[in-house]
Amino acid sequence: MKQLTHGGDIYSKRDIPKNKKIIDFSANVNPLGMPPSVKNAIIDNIDAFSNYPDPFCRELTDEISRYESVPRETIICGNGAADIIYRITAATKPKLTLLPAPTFTEYQQAAEIVNSTIRYHYLREDKGFIIDEEILDKLSPDIDLMFLCNPNNPTGIPIEKELVLSIADRCKLNNTFLVVDECFVDFLGNSQKFSIVNELKDYSNVIVLKAFTKIYAMAGIRLGYGICYNKNVIEKIHSIGQPWSVSVIAQKCGVAALKENQYVSKTKNIIKENREYLIEQLRLLGLGVFNSEANYILFKSGNKHLQKTLEKQGILIRCCDDFIGLNDSFFRIAVKAREDNEYLINSLEKIMKNAKNKSC
Repeated sequence: MKQLTHGGDIYSKRDIPKNKKIIDFSANVNPLGMPPSVKNAIIDNIDAFSNYPDPFCRELTDEISRYESVPRETIICGNGAADIIYRITAATKPKLTLLPAPTFTEYQQAAEIVNSTIRYHYLREDKGFIIDEEILDKLSPDIDLMFLCNPNNPTGIPIEKELVLSIADRCKLNNTFLVVDECFVDFLGNSQKFSIVNELKDYSNVIVLKAFTKIYAMAGIRLGYGICYNKNVIEKIHSIGQPWSVSVIAQKCGVAALKENQYVSKTKNIIKENREYLIEQLRLLGLGVFNSEANYILFKSGNKHLQKTLEKQGILIRCCDDFIGLNDSFFRIAVKAREDNEYLINSLEKIMKNAKNKSC
């Protein structure tokens, strides 16, 4: 069986005591859960599920168009953002792909499927894994495709809009197609400070990816979309995927979710408060924590068995040893509700206290 490389695997058999419930810190999903209106959309439209989905997602595309203030013809919907990532590499067939490292592992896998050579821009731990102007020096004319995750995954560190646009300008000059993944941008306190959606009309070489997966806690429904002002690219990406990649239920839920402005505002406040709590507590425990502004936190621990040890407490975290540029000393956790966060911190305190006692 293929080894799973993502968080959210609550299905595999683990050494978790029967009296422990599973608390999944490995998947960066909104702790508020799905909005009530999304749940109602599932129930209210249940009779429509016997029909084939609209292959053009017309109702959903119209709603995204209003929400993002972009023309509807610039939008492509898919079975999660990951679906669109694979369709982009299949459509562009890049000979050479540039990736920051570390970053979301799906970019590498999508490039490898089309036999693209991958060049990495390694981010420095001593600089906090930030993406800065140094990356501009790596944007050579031989690069066909580049992926940029903003905020980056697994670090949670956002890239200033000005730098993203500088990268887009250099890519435009070099005829490089740029994918800017903004799937976590809505968790940022001031998302407009980082998103480039409003500037996309000036860049036919850029596509921005968004997803309902995390911000609306719709991971099991699978829904994402891309925005690109290059009509040929949109048509090519659409033609490569299967005609019914977005289910009826996903389309109905997406329409409902995009009207949940108060839910998103509440989410941002809860994430900020709980992220600050987790970062402070992790640092008090002596762990190396990186300055995330998203709904997940990257930290470093000398205990390479930490993932397995926490599983015995019913806690799942993400070991980052499969990220290029990281190793098994790095772990990523989601920002969850306060009760769960406190349970994680208390469990870490016990683990570290036991380790210290054994070393004495």
